[in-house]
Parts: sequence; structure tokens; C-alpha cells
Amino acid sequence: MKFEFNDGGRSKYFTEKAEDSVCRTISIATGKDYKEIQRLINAYIKKEELDEQYIKNAPFIVSKEICYKLLKELGWKWNPCMYFGKGCTTHLKNGELPKKGTFIVSISRQLTCVKDNVIYDIDNPSRDGTRCVYGYWSKL
Repeated sequence: MKFEFNDGGRSKYFTEKAEDSVCRTISIATGKDYKEIQRLINAYIKKEELDEQYIKNAPFIVSKEICYKLLKELGWKWNPCMYFGKGCTTHLKNGELPKKGTFIVSISRQLTCVKDNVIYDIDNPSRDGTRCVYGYWSKL
């Protein structure tokens, strides 16, 4: 898959590197400002009544449950690619994800954005097409 650098607008606000794939990816996929997505994530974290340490680290630590609720409310649908007992059947490479559209892709330890078969992120997470895709979010 082709790769293009995109930090989701994070560099407008921060200079240091961070593990913020959820905030960055949602910003890239939706076209919304990084800070707006950061505020949305923080609101969800507070709604779940999580401890202050968790809130302080947001958007860097985002549970799957919070991510699921947020994306569902933003109008995205979950499409699983991995099933119990089946192993990895979908990889981050040409021909294994839909060719057209914008997708928020769940891979090990992070999310990444794929638009029209191009990966948009701060580095190429595909591992030369061997990276397993757990599932992806598509716009309803």
C-alpha cells in the first residue's frame, strides 16, 4: 500500500512525539481538528468516570470500549476481520481492504487511517503488507 505522512494536525499544537494513534487517526479520517477530537475523547473518558491519571494521559490511552462508543456516535460502523479460531485473514496491504473509501483500521497496538488504498499516518505501519488487521471502521 502507498503511504503518506499525516499527523492529523497534531503538530499545530505539540512538538513532541506521542502515542496518540486514536486521536490522530480519527482526526485524519473525519477531517476534524486534532484538538476537537482530543476534547471529544476526554469527554468520553470523563463520562466513563475514570481516574484522573487516565484523563491526564488522554488522548494517549484510549480503551477499546471508549473508542467504540465514540466512533459509533460519530457515525462509523465496525467491520471485524478476525474471528476466534480463524487466525489472521486480512492484512494491511493492497487487495485485502476495500479499495475505495475512508477507513479507521485497527491493527496491533494502534489505529491507522486508510483512504482510497493509501495509508495516512506518521509512519508506515504495514510491515511490508504483513500487518494483521483486526477490523476497520467505515462511515455509515
